[in-house]
Amino acid sequence: MKKPLVSPIDRNANKEAKEMADFYEETLGFTPNSLFTMMHRPRIAKAFLEMNQSVMENKGRVTSALKRQLAYLSSMTAGCRYCEAHAIRAADRYGSEQDKLNNIWEYKTYSAFSDAERAVFDFAIAASTIPNAVNDEIADNLRKHWDDGEIVEILGVVALFGYLNRWNDSMGTQLEKPAADDGDKYLAKNGWIIGKHEY
Repeated sequence: MKKPLVSPIDRNANKEAKEMADFYEETLGFTPNSLFTMMHRPRIAKAFLEMNQSVMENKGRVTSALKRQLAYLSSMTAGCRYCEAHAIRAADRYGSEQDKLNNIWEYKTYSAFSDAERAVFDFAIAASTIPNAVNDEIADNLRKHWDDGEIVEILGVVALFGYLNRWNDSMGTQLEKPAADDGDKYLAKNGWIIGKHEY
C-alpha cells in the first residue's frame, strides 16, 4: 500500500486519545498507530481498550507471557506482520524467556516448552486458520491441561488478535520503530518482513 487506508489522529487530539496513549506507553513503550486510527470513532477505540484489558489480564496459569506468545503464533498464522511484531515485543516485555522467544516455532520439539504450552500453541494455530482447524484431538488435548476458564482466556486472546489482524492488515497500519526492531530481532530468521506496514 502507498499509505494507510486511514491516517491516525494525533495522540494529543483530545483527552480520550491522550489517556489511551498513556496506557499503551506502559504496556508497549509506545502507543500503537492502530489505536489512533480507531480513535476516529472513539467508542470503537474505547471498546477495544476494554476488551484488550479484559483478555490480557493475568488470572493465573495463563500467564501474561504465555498470552503474548500465543498471540504471536495466532498472528503469524493469520499473516499479520504488524501484529506479529507487536505480540513478540509484548512477550519480551511481559517476561517471556529469551530461549522461548528465539525458538517459538520449534515449540513442538524444543525442550523449553511444556506439554501444556504445546497444547495452547496447537490450539492457537488451529483456531487462527481459515477455515478453522480446531478438531476433537486438539480440543481434547487442550482440556487435558487447562480448565474451562483458562480455555476461555486462551480463546479470548486468539479472538482479540483476529480482530487486530484484520484491522491492521486491511488498514495497512504503519509499524512503529520499536516493534519493527523486535520483529527484526526475533522473527526475521523465520522470514518475517515489515511488508505493507512501512512507509
